[in-house]
Amino acid sequence: MTMIQLIACIGMIAGLFMVLGISPAEMSDSIFSRLTAAPGSIRADINETTKRKKAGFFRREITEAQAVLAASGREGKFPMVCMASLVLFALGACIAILAGNAFLVPVLAVGFMLAPFWYIKLTAGSFKKDVAAELETALSVITTAYLRTENFQQAVEENVRYLHHPVQEVFQRFLTRIKHIDPDMDAALHDLKYAIDNEVWQEWCEAVMACQTDRSLKSTLTPIVSKLSDMRVVNGELENLVFGPRKEFVTMAILVLINIPLVQFINNDWYHTLVDTVPGQMIIAICIAAVFVSFAFVVKLTQPIEYRR
Repeated sequence: MTMIQLIACIGMIAGLFMVLGISPAEMSDSIFSRLTAAPGSIRADINETTKRKKAGFFRREITEAQAVLAASGREGKFPMVCMASLVLFALGACIAILAGNAFLVPVLAVGFMLAPFWYIKLTAGSFKKDVAAELETALSVITTAYLRTENFQQAVEENVRYLHHPVQEVFQRFLTRIKHIDPDMDAALHDLKYAIDNEVWQEWCEAVMACQTDRSLKSTLTPIVSKLSDMRVVNGELENLVFGPRKEFVTMAILVLINIPLVQFINNDWYHTLVDTVPGQMIIAICIAAVFVSFAFVVKLTQPIEYRR
């Protein structure tokens, strides 16, 4: 009976979409734009900007995932991610309804909705490590060429064809601007500084800008580049350290989820008490909520270390 009612509800919702002429993509864009909207008052906006008050949980998770997509050049996929999140929200609610657990509906719905954004934040660590590795190579070869030629534009031209995405595109835009748009080196270096969100990169660009007026400062470039090597070593050690706790979390989460059907084989009365009574349903909802919350902390705490000045 529950299945029939659920199918009827889905059919009614699909019919409303068709009658009102609203596409699911438009609905997801509207919902998530509302969730990521700025605070309604100037005071709240000032408090967020000055970090006196944190943004809401949903807004923070969505905007962080959006920033990761923008940094990795995949901002066009954000509407698709929002659509997938909305579909998973409905799927989680349907699973909880079919299980007959009203307490589980908000837990599975919200947890499944945030799963795509957590996955994107997990991929951010790999992207940042790849960018740091490419920056280490690019800055090393360009710095070596600059120390030899004392001409930054020539140093970039000599090595840009050996670089890879996304650093290569950044330097190609820099060369295009210098050659064909505006020959102002200081302005081009200022824009180059903010092309990549990396503290070592920005410090290196500032040092190159200083070298344009005082070439004796070239000796400061090599120690800056070496910071990327130090961070790579530290992140490699960190990866080994967090691998164990991450594996333990996955093991414990699987054990928590497996224990629910396992109770049925141990004692059928216990299983019905757990599944069919209000206290049992509340315990299941709390356990699954704890798994989702723990996964959110795992995503947050296992990000690679970045250099901060």
